[in-house]
Amino acid sequence: MSARYIQIADVLRAEAIHMLRKGEKRFPTESEIATRFDVSRQTVRNALELLEEEGLIERIQGSGSYIKEIVRKSSDSGQIAIITTFIDDYIFPSILHDAQHIFSSNGYTILLYATGNSVRRESEILRSLLQQDVRAIIIEGSKTSLPTPNAFLFEEFRKKDIPVLFFHGTYMNLEGYPYAIDDNEGGGRLLADYLISKGHRNIGGIFKSDDMQGPSRYSGVVAALAERNMSFSDTSFCWYETEIRKDLLESENTSFIERCIRDWLRDCSAIVCYNDEIAYTLIRNLISKGIDVPSEIAVVSFDNSLYSRIEPIPITSLGHVQRMGEVISGMILDILSGKKAESRKLGWVINERKSS
Repeated sequence: MSARYIQIADVLRAEAIHMLRKGEKRFPTESEIATRFDVSRQTVRNALELLEEEGLIERIQGSGSYIKEIVRKSSDSGQIAIITTFIDDYIFPSILHDAQHIFSSNGYTILLYATGNSVRRESEILRSLLQQDVRAIIIEGSKTSLPTPNAFLFEEFRKKDIPVLFFHGTYMNLEGYPYAIDDNEGGGRLLADYLISKGHRNIGGIFKSDDMQGPSRYSGVVAALAERNMSFSDTSFCWYETEIRKDLLESENTSFIERCIRDWLRDCSAIVCYNDEIAYTLIRNLISKGIDVPSEIAVVSFDNSLYSRIEPIPITSLGHVQRMGEVISGMILDILSGKKAESRKLGWVINERKSS
């Protein structure tokens, strides 16, 4: 189970974005939040610090907390649609904040949509946008490890000269669309090399299967192992889909993680996790079973988020060399000014902490 303040922050994050859509900016007070969730003021402060770090709220001493202007109302000055999988994903608020700041300073407003990583919902949003006056679309594709059945809709935007930019992932059956993605395979190699340098020989992992980031990160890990003639087992790598992520975060159902520990990862001395969210949940479950981290099992992951810097054990995690929000907004502005956009692959840097 996540720390209480993280649970509260998850609820407040979703509510803040909903409030912005209605034009509301003043956030509830610490006292109101503490009463609502029956927790201490310090727990509330920890939750608000998380949201402030993500760039979602601004706290003004003596005045209270205010939601930063991320989603703006439609106008005729030029609209850019941003489509993401999950608005309340812990890495998205900072991306959106950076993009909004750059776009607003250049006279553009943002239309924000979330697909829930559903191909069907993505289709509905794209069809709706074809009927609207938008200048460009930035999209995090849904289930990008699979071909998209929405390819014909993207072609309709091309015919209308409306640029489409993908971020985090793109589709194997689409060509000619620029993208900005993380160097996921390179990140997997980087983490595997790091663990090998620490003396680990039995390395496993937990990865997400229905987005291209997961298979790419896995590919980097096993390539690094194979190049050193180090044996590895298919059964030491666990896979999950979007629905299991929802169980972990919304229902606090950790049965998947428990199965991983019991059935697949028991012979591993180190585990590479798809992201900090999974690593944090894994570590808490390992500790609950009396397994010491890192002396018995080391854990590393991706994103260098707040999850990687809190108790019970801070996590060694890859952080971004460049901020994705700044990259994608800059690329779209270049395209709209007539420049040719070159696809970008963003690198990583290791942040070493106690988990390894």
